[in-house]
Amino acid sequence: MRVGIGYDSHKFTAGRKLILGGVEIPHPQGLAGHSDADAVTHALIDALLGAAAMGDIGRMFADTDPRWKNADSLHLLNQAYLAIVEDGFQFVQADITVIAERPTLAPYVEQMQEKLANALIAPASAVSVKAKTNEGMGFIGRGEGIAVIAVATLNHSDTPRASGGLVGPDLV
Repeated sequence: MRVGIGYDSHKFTAGRKLILGGVEIPHPQGLAGHSDADAVTHALIDALLGAAAMGDIGRMFADTDPRWKNADSLHLLNQAYLAIVEDGFQFVQADITVIAERPTLAPYVEQMQEKLANALIAPASAVSVKAKTNEGMGFIGRGEGIAVIAVATLNHSDTPRASGGLVGPDLV
């Protein structure tokens, strides 16, 4: 079993759609970024890549690469998922916390879970999305942006288990 943690934050900007977890959410501002700036999906990608010890989103999808300009982050998530599968990993579950003062995200959580799970070729029950406020504190509390924390769990066929795992000669 492998666990990875991902984090992403983006500031609000005018003239962009707000996309979180692959869902377009009505809001007067979107998030600034090279791709579609979907902070939820970006944090999840980092968690997956971290669990697989494959670096981070910037290494796989550099923001200096014009191929990723305005890219759909669900497509990037699917590409990261395929890379971890190719490396012998199986997605187990993800837990994501979105920290935003506005907009209210509760009406969109189930749709986010479904879209993220679909990109991971997993059931929606394998992805949890929660929304919290920052109680008016900091850049989030002032409504300047959004932050996201994600945790992902993977299985790997070569990972030793606590019972029946590999045992070295000095441990017998």
